[in-house]
Amino acid sequence: MLVIRLARGGSKKRPFYNIVATDSRNRRDGRFVERVGYYNPSAAESENGLVINAERLSYWQQNGAQLSPTVTRLVKQAAKAA
Repeated sequence: MLVIRLARGGSKKRPFYNIVATDSRNRRDGRFVERVGYYNPSAAESENGLVINAERLSYWQQNGAQLSPTVTRLVKQAAKAA
């Protein structure tokens, strides 16, 4: 099954997450099909901490991809901010 979830990057105590479409059997930070956006929880006020490509997200959802609970929350947050 295809799932859209967070893949952690960044360094120790400075997290950075890529929002990726991947097979659910792959590891969290492993191979993925496409990067759909990113989330930076430690972004400054002047920086954009959440970017989601809505076109690609809807494309993957139409093709059967399920959103993880955290990505669902972030999508709602991005929709409210826009």
